[in-house]
Amino acid sequence: MEHGGPSRTAWGAAGHRAAHQVLEDGRIFRDPLALRILGDDADRVVEDARTSPRRTLMRIFIAVRHRVAEDALARHVAAGTRQVVVLGAGLDTFAYRNPFADSGIRVFEVDHPATQEWKRDTLARTGIPIPDSVVYAPVDFEADDLATRMAASGVDLAAPTFFLWLGVVPYLTRAAVDATLQVVAAVPGAGVAFDYPNPVDRLSDRSREAHQARADRMRQLGEPWITYFDTDELAVHLTGLGLRVADDVGANEIGARWFGRSPDEAPRGGGRVVVATTRPDPTSA
Repeated sequence: MEHGGPSRTAWGAAGHRAAHQVLEDGRIFRDPLALRILGDDADRVVEDARTSPRRTLMRIFIAVRHRVAEDALARHVAAGTRQVVVLGAGLDTFAYRNPFADSGIRVFEVDHPATQEWKRDTLARTGIPIPDSVVYAPVDFEADDLATRMAASGVDLAAPTFFLWLGVVPYLTRAAVDATLQVVAAVPGAGVAFDYPNPVDRLSDRSREAHQARADRMRQLGEPWITYFDTDELAVHLTGLGLRVADDVGANEIGARWFGRSPDEAPRGGGRVVVATTRPDPTSA
């Protein structure tokens, strides 16, 4: 995190979302503001992606993590949830294209106050209006108590809430991850979507080299991946925290759901996105 602006990885993720709108025509995840929020950098970002095929897999994964998260959010909204909390919001655009605004959904963006100031300036510069349904919840993640700061900003921690927590977990310690999940688990009727990498020793041979290259790039940027989870162990761990897994999507599921491939065609391991809840998933029988 660079206080006063988004992290390099948050900026990169925004670029992947924008490039997906052009290079794959938003096939997996449509975000009408993805290009716009990048302003004058949008054309360069897309062209860089076009000329760098090695970025395709990461771009698809980032599109998938938003699709999985927002599909789960839609189910929770249909079941009565009226609060959305975006943790570490960065350049996320959900609050400004909120398809549930007419249902009275409030969106709380939780981030460092300096980053929020930078984002508001960016929204003004790119002509993206801030809806009345958006609330900025300033939090210094290194010093503040998350639940206390959210409550002070108007989040009702006794009401069903969906937490979007994308592109954050790998950069935190296990203790920091658990502290946040404990806040989520204490909210009745809560749901959370977050992404995580599998441990390197669980990767297939053809995935390990690509993973190591990405991890090295993150380390060079000063934002190393710290926390990994084995998928089965994560499910058990979440249960111990008071959460249950409603969905967990990796390369095999991505191939099957969006590309019509056999689940056995994709290498196992790598980045995954999980949806967990404090109640049965709204789609369950």
